Amino acid sequence: MEKLVIEGGRSLSGAIQIHGAKNAALPILAACIMTGGTYTLGNVPSLLDIDVMLQILRALGCRAEQQGEFITVHTRTAHSSHIPEELMGQMRSSIFLMGPLLSRFGSVTVYQPGGCAIGDRKIDLHLRGLQALGANITETGNKIVCTAERLRGAEIMLDLPSVGATENIMMAAVMAEGVTSLYNAAREPEIQDLQNFLNTMGADIIGAGTDTITIKGVPSLIPCSYRIIPDRIVAGTFLVAAAITKGSISLERVNPSHLTAVIHILRRAGVQIIIDGDIIHVSNPARAKAVERIVTSPHPAFPTDLQSQVMVLLSLADGLSIMKETVFEGRFKHVDELSRMGADIRVDLNSAFIRGVPRLYGATVEATDLRAGAALVIAGLAAHGTTTVEQIHHIDRGYDRIEKMLTQLGASIVRQYA
Repeated sequence: MEKLVIEGGRSLSGAIQIHGAKNAALPILAACIMTGGTYTLGNVPSLLDIDVMLQILRALGCRAEQQGEFITVHTRTAHSSHIPEELMGQMRSSIFLMGPLLSRFGSVTVYQPGGCAIGDRKIDLHLRGLQALGANITETGNKIVCTAERLRGAEIMLDLPSVGATENIMMAAVMAEGVTSLYNAAREPEIQDLQNFLNTMGADIIGAGTDTITIKGVPSLIPCSYRIIPDRIVAGTFLVAAAITKGSISLERVNPSHLTAVIHILRRAGVQIIIDGDIIHVSNPARAKAVERIVTSPHPAFPTDLQSQVMVLLSLADGLSIMKETVFEGRFKHVDELSRMGADIRVDLNSAFIRGVPRLYGATVEATDLRAGAALVIAGLAAHGTTTVEQIHHIDRGYDRIEKMLTQLGASIVRQYA
């Protein structure tokens, strides 16, 4: 029952280091179980989702500890390929363990995963990909059992460029017999990071970052140490936070090439952005300008995970902006909460029409999912008066103590406990 209480009206200033990417760390943690040994991962954020993944690894017989930004995983003692239903219900990314466990043990038992309620996210692409590699799949109610005496390389075409399915198939194919060609693969930076990690372990993968990935099966892997890439969604969130508060901040330890589409949209809105190596300087002394049309789409296009945050900025922009959501049909739940703060937003099917208003006002609002929660925090930073954001466990799934990061930049935000 924790909540964030924000006093709006303060411009952000200063510098902040962006922590590691949750969406890169989770599949890499899953991949650690593919062969027994000790792994050390750096730049890993302290998040609820990371903690759940570590609990799952322990339930499978591994030892896993996190100290600061480092995680050590000992997988030699892993003895189970049955993921507890309770833990799977807490986090959708638990599904990433299907490929690694099938590769190591020849069987895996999972349940339909949980996660944010942002729309229908079936796992059929995961299952069809594993079947193409030779897995036998039995579904009984919520329970899914996959078995395979031997995985074999195959040509696989994804109906959609699913990030999770791409990563699961990559991990299952690493030690499969022969070559796997994965077409219409997702192209996100997190997939490139997984490829780099697996290749560090001795895998033979090329093509991550393009729509065709080729995996040549290898007989064995070796444990390794690895550093996770910075979180582009956290970085994008802070870019918007600086812009909406008319602030001036520097984001350190980022990869600007991962943010090309977001930076393009923000510049169209009048935000001043300067790139200097792995540092991004952002400032916005004036009111933002409306952006006529934004469409979310898989990478390298504008990401759905930053749609709600940018919508908050446009709710205060000069003019009418239009935003179309093409990835998740349930991604506009934050609109009702923003309307309670004075935003003028109309939703028609999968499009939002945002007419900028001069000011938002503090209110008590509820985070309905991870990114919607971050958007409401941003709205509170710019609003007149006090904003209280409830259900912040969603935010803690993807931001490592967001209130501490914002306080470092001069925001007035505190976490309160019921």
